[in-house]
Amino acid sequence: MYFSTSLRKLGAVGLIALGTATVTYSQSSPPEENRFTKSILTEKLDEPMEMTFLPDKRVLFVERKGNLKAYNPKTKEVSVLATIPVNTKYTNRQGQVREAEEGLMGLIADPNFVKNNWIYMYYADPTDKKHVLARWELKGDELVESSKKIMLEVTTQREECCHTGGGMVFDKVGNLYLTTGNNTSNSNSDGYAPIDERPEQSTWDDQRGAANTNDLRGKILRIKPQPDGTYTIPDGNLFPKGTPKTRAEIYTMGHRNPWRPTIDSKTGFLYWGEVGPDASQDSPRGPRGYDEFNQAKGPGFFGWPYFIGDNKVYSDWDFEANKLKADSKFDPAKPINDSPNNTGLRELPPAQKAFVWYPYANSTEFPLVGSSGRSATGGPVFRKSDFKNAPRTFPDYYEGKWLMVEFMRGWIMAVTMDDNGDYKSMERFMPSENFSSAIDIDFSPDGDLYVLEYGSAWFRGNDNARLVKIEYNAGNRTPIVEATADKKAGSVPFKVAFSSEGTQDFDRDVLKYEWKITSKAGVFKTLTQPNPVVTFDKPGTYKATLTVTDPKGAKNSRTLEIKAGNEAPEVALEVTKGNKSFFFPNESIEYKVKVNDKEDGSLENGKIIPTQVAVNIDYMPDSFDPIEIASNYRGTDASARFSTGYKLMSASDCKSCHIVDKKSVGPSYKDIAQKYKGDAAAPEKLANKIIAGGGGVWGDHAMSAHPQISKNDAATMVKYIMNLGEKPLQTKSLPTTGTYTTKVPEGENGRGSYVLRAAYTDRGTKLLSPLMSENILHLRNPSLDPAKAEKSKGTQLLITPSKSFNLIGNDSYIGYTQLDLTDIKQIEVLAQATTRVGASGGVVEVRLGSPTGKLIGKTSTVEVKDPSFGPPPAAPAAGTPAANAQRTQGQAATDPAARARRGAQQAIAKIEATEGVHDVYFVFKNPNAQPNQIVMSVVSIQFQNTITNL
Repeated sequence: MYFSTSLRKLGAVGLIALGTATVTYSQSSPPEENRFTKSILTEKLDEPMEMTFLPDKRVLFVERKGNLKAYNPKTKEVSVLATIPVNTKYTNRQGQVREAEEGLMGLIADPNFVKNNWIYMYYADPTDKKHVLARWELKGDELVESSKKIMLEVTTQREECCHTGGGMVFDKVGNLYLTTGNNTSNSNSDGYAPIDERPEQSTWDDQRGAANTNDLRGKILRIKPQPDGTYTIPDGNLFPKGTPKTRAEIYTMGHRNPWRPTIDSKTGFLYWGEVGPDASQDSPRGPRGYDEFNQAKGPGFFGWPYFIGDNKVYSDWDFEANKLKADSKFDPAKPINDSPNNTGLRELPPAQKAFVWYPYANSTEFPLVGSSGRSATGGPVFRKSDFKNAPRTFPDYYEGKWLMVEFMRGWIMAVTMDDNGDYKSMERFMPSENFSSAIDIDFSPDGDLYVLEYGSAWFRGNDNARLVKIEYNAGNRTPIVEATADKKAGSVPFKVAFSSEGTQDFDRDVLKYEWKITSKAGVFKTLTQPNPVVTFDKPGTYKATLTVTDPKGAKNSRTLEIKAGNEAPEVALEVTKGNKSFFFPNESIEYKVKVNDKEDGSLENGKIIPTQVAVNIDYMPDSFDPIEIASNYRGTDASARFSTGYKLMSASDCKSCHIVDKKSVGPSYKDIAQKYKGDAAAPEKLANKIIAGGGGVWGDHAMSAHPQISKNDAATMVKYIMNLGEKPLQTKSLPTTGTYTTKVPEGENGRGSYVLRAAYTDRGTKLLSPLMSENILHLRNPSLDPAKAEKSKGTQLLITPSKSFNLIGNDSYIGYTQLDLTDIKQIEVLAQATTRVGASGGVVEVRLGSPTGKLIGKTSTVEVKDPSFGPPPAAPAAGTPAANAQRTQGQAATDPAARARRGAQQAIAKIEATEGVHDVYFVFKNPNAQPNQIVMSVVSIQFQNTITNL
């Protein structure tokens, strides 16, 4: 566990029974991690968003595309209770349609649900440009449609991405808090403050939203729901009721994308996660991007889009002239909103600092948060008094701590506050576990911690989208279950080797294993071996559940889904000419995609046509927006499925009665698309109608039945029809064989990389849904960060007062696995050896396979120099990532990488011609260096395919 030495000191002591023994715990140190059992309750969810708990123990949750679902712990089943019609698309000014973050976004049960049966949902209206907070009665499994009351509406734009919020929480007196996203595009601001004041550009100006006192976007609202479906305004919000140019619902403002809120039941303080912007470096426009975890002890303005983190200040940028305005710095003490798009007050409340803030890189203030992608979610504050009748609760050690989770980085931090509620320290909760893609986290009334995980890919259902329970075991510990299968899909007969490897019991009990394999027909097999092999000879979807039980009856389960009767497609993507590890700007690569599907055929035999395969090649900035990349993937996947739908329609008899844009015997496809636009239930209804036939909707002529068409093919045909009414985003799929010239997009810093992706979704079978397979290749930036090497010896990373990566002692090394050296001519090591740190200097050897492997190159000597003297290294060659970086506005003065270059030496190693993929080691040599002496500090290692003569 990560905790300071002071936390180990003995404090109040609790006695916990463990079988017949008694174990003593110090309340000032955390419990053993293995006393927490993580159980996966259900998987394969379709974009889950938020959850809530009912008195009957059911867990309700919503999925973005509109489903309200319930997990029943008694039956361990998930059921769809209702489907809410919602919008899930943006349509830009050019009429192009792309996937949106919005849909069904939030859910909470009323605190008095046991009496009134009320639940609240926050969703994007299917037709009008607005987000809606509505209340329904939920009686048993029935969402009573006639009970619906629309409580509050938030006007939005639907041209450009992003940010919706949707998190909800009640306080002790029945006030409802609702987070709303800023609904502002990031695309014009290069990851800095979106404050574009040009005419017709309000979608790119967050001064009209988050910083507008008269707008509900970019806020946390606080209202008091009333029995008749209306609401009142509680006292103590940010603006007194009746204040001109304000909305009285606003509790806090100045938010970009506030996520899951929670209330500390003891202090009443409000906590939430805040997703920040994407800039990776400081510049004259303002600070790099930071995510925040925030605390509000009362109403306030939290700075966006003028400030971020601990009130780091953005500059007022002239988007027309592309330069700073005069007197451009905003003032946190006296923020002014003078945007022409502002309809609220000009003078705003003083800006509040963030509680915890961190960039993509390592954080000086909060080093435990690490580095990589960012997406602050939120989480609950634990108070034992909230669980008076619970069968179990977390231990007293966590009293008053905030358990905050990070979507991208996968950790949960337990944050300790002092008596005033101010930040004191943080530590990892269950540090050996990963909670990646956690989109909601909360305690159930039983005292268990639940985590709702969205899954790894945006805008689609994921195998790892799941509901997880974490239970504290004070006595006998529940077994930890791992269950895997060597294959999860295949044509029959289909042999599967199941494994329980990784299953363990921390009490060292002898465990009993039971694999129960079921289908719709009932129990297929029950086996008691830990690792059985099962042959599936009948097509269908099966559930294989491993249940492990200890001698005291504690049990845990894990379920896998097996699809027999449909082999997953095989997708291969290879670079046939060019380096397979690195991209070099303005140079071409040749690639080829191969697809084979046992049921559908292959590209080679022509049964799968190229337009049915989605092929993407995307430049990814060093701080990329995964939602933007996912939107591109979604666009090409939809285009490929559209092509499959067209192929199916062309092969059917539908064309004898229907034409794309004109009425024939039946309605045109475009008329059908228009009629059912926004109807979430329409696709399934129309697919069933294609199979079963029917009439009466468009006239007297009946449509013939098509029992030979599978439900999957019918669904694909319906998707083709429904998409005819839209102009999709122009992310057209690339050819399956081709040549592509990589380049750094204008304005990018050149430190990004390229991702090549090919995907194919098969047609499925009559019994099984389609399967998608994809193959992704990552072409790295040729400039590698030495601190991210996979293997190392004798390294030291310092982040204060500035970042430096040191190699210590003779024969220290770093290594990278599986790098393609084809066409690599030389490698530049950018390093420094200064008298300030007593460095020895030395040379760098390049070796293959191991630190003592084949020597293929050696650099010139990195000499010891006084850091106060010496010119910067030569300017980078035109077209290289470094040169592109220096084009970026203001970079030379403010970019940490540019500053590091100024004191560094270029040490070039000419490389012996080497083909293929190898593990590459850089060994730092100076036989005279002392064991603990710094040899040199390394800024970067760049692979080059041309010779540079220094």
